[in-house]
Amino acid sequence: MNDIINKVKRFEANDNLVFIISSIDNLNKDILTDEEYNYVKKQIVLFKKDLVSVNKYDRWVFIQLINNEKIERNKLLEKTRIYGSTLVDLLNKNNIKKITLIDKYFETEIISAYIEGIYLGNYQFLKYKSKREKINTLEKILVFSDEISDDKIFELNNVLLSVCKCRDLINEPVMYLNAQIFSDEIVKMGEELNVKVEVFNKEKIKALKMGGLLAVNKGSIDPPTFTVFEWKPDNAVNKKPVVLVGKGVVFDTGGINIKTGNFLDGMKCDMSGAAVVACSLYAIAKAKLPVYVVGLMPCTDNRLNNNAYVPGDVITMHNGKTVEIVNTDAEGRMLLADALSYADKYNPEVVIDIATLTGAASRAIGKYGIVAMNSHADKEFDKLKQTSFFVNERLVEFPLWDEYDEAIKSDIADIKNLGGPDAGAIVACKFLEHFTDSPFIHLDIAGSAFLDKKYNYFTAGGTGVGVRLFYYYLKDFAYNS
Repeated sequence: MNDIINKVKRFEANDNLVFIISSIDNLNKDILTDEEYNYVKKQIVLFKKDLVSVNKYDRWVFIQLINNEKIERNKLLEKTRIYGSTLVDLLNKNNIKKITLIDKYFETEIISAYIEGIYLGNYQFLKYKSKREKINTLEKILVFSDEISDDKIFELNNVLLSVCKCRDLINEPVMYLNAQIFSDEIVKMGEELNVKVEVFNKEKIKALKMGGLLAVNKGSIDPPTFTVFEWKPDNAVNKKPVVLVGKGVVFDTGGINIKTGNFLDGMKCDMSGAAVVACSLYAIAKAKLPVYVVGLMPCTDNRLNNNAYVPGDVITMHNGKTVEIVNTDAEGRMLLADALSYADKYNPEVVIDIATLTGAASRAIGKYGIVAMNSHADKEFDKLKQTSFFVNERLVEFPLWDEYDEAIKSDIADIKNLGGPDAGAIVACKFLEHFTDSPFIHLDIAGSAFLDKKYNYFTAGGTGVGVRLFYYYLKDFAYNS
């Protein structure tokens, strides 16, 4: 795919221009007639407009005011992304294919955030559309700026493309994207970058005694996979890797405890965590960040069949612990548990899992953030949380007190896979904590991974939340640890 964002050293008289200003005083009057300039000034000063458009018949000129007064920095960046999303809707409405951003703000982070909003707000998943009359027209974002570097342009293209790759994977139906095809897609990413990707088949998974993954897969006609995406450059700053673990349930019926009503809607998104891990590794490897990272992605669908696992079963996991099955719809933690105990063999700096794990997390904070907890990883968690507010994929920390272990005590096994009606997101993490001895961070993206309608620069469907978070966290880890 060609880069959508390009830096230019000049712009043409007939270009569609977008001036990004912090004050009306920044605006170049030479681009506008006196009448047009007075109109723009009136809209900004008198009517308090943030975005003003001027139709010059053969082209458009847009003036975007980004006022930085009395607003916290991270909130300003998010407001700027939303401005970009608003602009791209207007561009597509007017069938504009190319714009040139003119930097009159003179600050890389602001211009970058604005581009993020445009790029991500322009995303569409059109693979299965027979008629594409509503296809977005914007194809190119040119940037005229002395502030933004070529390296930053490369980074924006890389990270934003990776988010869109993630959205594509999440939006694919299971009729195409079963566990094997998902792993094949990750192998293609590795081949593109000449990076090691290994896929464990069902026989290897059996040999590794990954009982959780195998149990969930029992109701499926498709075999499970376990994909390992490893980025280990010679100049890595860390000898012990950061391990990312993503839940890869390509469709979740709930199993024998089948989901009812509309709770099956959107369950193709239950592999969002695995997609985030894969596309984060893709962005990190493409950028050649000097950091050792391993991505682990256990994948299967959770379906009903003659031999599907059922409540009352006792499953022996990869680390030898036994789990009493209380509810087959608590399947994600079974996959993740095996992957977390497998991650320990790397002796990781920290292991971070990401998953659409619990309805409790979604009900607690909705689409506005990520429910997060940590075990013996306070320093790493603080860094990740700081990054989360920078990219506005915000972590909301829940407690992980010992008392929550009471909910998963079992009379016939070491633990059971579900607690009672209370504190579901926390109890799920408490379950996972039993399967790793490493510093551990858990991210539950059940509310933010998939949306039923557009929200700011998040289009309907998969959001890719987590890719920007992991990329910028690991970039900071590489250069500031």
